[in-house]
Amino acid sequence: MVSLLLGMVVMAGVVSVFTASQRVDRASRALVDVQDSARIAFELLVHDIRNAGLTACGNRERVANVLDVGPANGGKTWWADWSHALRGYGGNDADAPAGNATGDRVAGTPSLQVLRGDDTSFSVAAHDPQKAVFTLGEANTDPAAADLFIACDYDHAAIFRSSTYSAAAKTVGHAMSAGNCAAGLGYPTSCGAGDTYAFEANALLTRLYMADWYIGRNPDKGLSLYRLGSTGGKPARQEMVRGVTAMQVAYHQEGLPSAFVEASHVTQWNNVTAVRVTLTTQGAEERAGVNDAPIARQFSMTTTLRNRVP
Repeated sequence: MVSLLLGMVVMAGVVSVFTASQRVDRASRALVDVQDSARIAFELLVHDIRNAGLTACGNRERVANVLDVGPANGGKTWWADWSHALRGYGGNDADAPAGNATGDRVAGTPSLQVLRGDDTSFSVAAHDPQKAVFTLGEANTDPAAADLFIACDYDHAAIFRSSTYSAAAKTVGHAMSAGNCAAGLGYPTSCGAGDTYAFEANALLTRLYMADWYIGRNPDKGLSLYRLGSTGGKPARQEMVRGVTAMQVAYHQEGLPSAFVEASHVTQWNNVTAVRVTLTTQGAEERAGVNDAPIARQFSMTTTLRNRVP
């Protein structure tokens, strides 16, 4: 009887140690998930925010825009409005509508829209403004017809939709009939006949990058960081980082007395020089925390816009 009792005490101790070890292991894995999700999310967001409004040539003020859905032609499409290369919403973003379906934004949550040049640029060998054709220095299979491009040189930048693209011939067309209100790419923007401008050799072509960041509903009925965006073409919703359950965004605008304000208090988006993003991330282990609750942590990071600070 004594031996049996001692054996039961030892087994209870072993079970207790094993259970505690499992609990510690779950908590450790959950903390790793939380930190990894935050790291990846911030890498993506910070890169976009830092480069908002940047072209490959550094043009900021002198940007022509002949997209037929752009402001020069009376359009109001968000990704065609370079004057709002960075813009936020407190919970009323009609471009990323709220709902309960997969990919829908969670109602009442903020979002952040960013426009910039893509990370890869193509060197221009020649430009014929009369034929509305760029010839690139080398062939590349990434771009396509109907992509959105930013052409730039020392004088200005011009945003347009490609009417044709040939990797073999290394040519990019910008005819008026292909989503452009003009074939001329001069500055300032002029629709219709348009001001022709010949970009010189060694000018750069970059596809337009667009992103609308928000917290959305993922296929497993959880929450994730989503991006409504693309490089060059029509934007689509993409789940980017799973486990990001909340996002708060505050903006620093030059001239306002408060250091950081919500989107509804920003009066001039072109004067926003920094963005503070706070993310809440949650581990995949549902019973890893106290009282068998998931482990969640909150992280914040402030990023300045590269082309808006001295």
